[in-house]
Amino acid sequence: MTDDLRSAGAPTLEDVARAAGVSRATVSRVINGVRNVDPAIQEVVRQAVSVTGYAPNRAARSLVTRRADAVALVVSGAGVEAGADREGSGSRSAGDQGSFTAQVFADPFFGRVVTGVVNYLRPRGMHPVLMFAETSRARDEVVAYLRQGSADGALIVSTHAEDPLPGLLTEAGLAAVLFARPARPVPISYVDLAHQDGARLAAEHLLARDCRRIATISGPLDVPAGQARLAGFRDTMARHGHPYTPIAEGQFTQESGEAAMERLLAAHPDLDGVFAANDLMGMGACHVLREHGRRVPEDVAVVGFDDSSAALACRPPLTTVRQPVEEMAAEMTRLLLDRLARPTSPATSVIFEPELVVRGSA
Repeated sequence: MTDDLRSAGAPTLEDVARAAGVSRATVSRVINGVRNVDPAIQEVVRQAVSVTGYAPNRAARSLVTRRADAVALVVSGAGVEAGADREGSGSRSAGDQGSFTAQVFADPFFGRVVTGVVNYLRPRGMHPVLMFAETSRARDEVVAYLRQGSADGALIVSTHAEDPLPGLLTEAGLAAVLFARPARPVPISYVDLAHQDGARLAAEHLLARDCRRIATISGPLDVPAGQARLAGFRDTMARHGHPYTPIAEGQFTQESGEAAMERLLAAHPDLDGVFAANDLMGMGACHVLREHGRRVPEDVAVVGFDDSSAALACRPPLTTVRQPVEEMAAEMTRLLLDRLARPTSPATSVIFEPELVVRGSA
């Protein structure tokens, strides 16, 4: 196949078929994602598409496939209205909405999710549509958007254990996959991390450094990941003869990590090790320790969780438990596309393993 196979006008399916040496019908099946085409033929057709410069007519393709070639990437907030519908007016406060979106974009975690989703969709000619569902009205808009076919399915990142959106989507029979297991039993596919095992790695590392007065800054305890990380850490400490671990709850933000570290230092000034349940809180903890004249890690060792950009921005760089967010987001996307190809397939789950990344803080 060479450039002289390009048509003078816009390339057509016939041009691709000639370049690939297959029928027009075969090219159409490959482009429209029909599964019963030999992989070798699929690759020949894809090369022909690249050589001819053929670009599918998405509007016409949608009429045939009934697909939008887009998925909704939904960041969904709490089930409890946070200043959402005021006095029955059905209106949302711009300040409340802005606060929710600002919190989302301030957390490196969400950027990593987007990267994983985009990197998986782009080679397949698809794209994500970012949506926020922080109120009941916004959740209704997501359901309506999917029902009208504007997106083929939803990838959901929930920020609250009481989030009703996964249940709403499954009840409506809409294709969806969740990042992190739901707090309540819902027949929905999800990807997650073995959080308790990750917290175990953090505890064992601090103990191996001969830390003996160890405290933890937990995540929000109404979130399954926060609960699991705390449970795994406390269980490991208990198994090593430490029946009591001081705890200060945070909210997965740097500011909450700073406040929690202040509380822990006030109550336990002699502590020599801290496990923060995410890197932003770990960064906040290190900042407060420096302000109080404590050297990290010489006086107090600190371990975070996630291996986000915050771990590298921390001073010193944060020892942390790696959560492979990009890979998890890609797998979440794969599960959704598989569900779209096989609508009757049962819900499934994929659990990823954590890994300790040792840097300067511990």
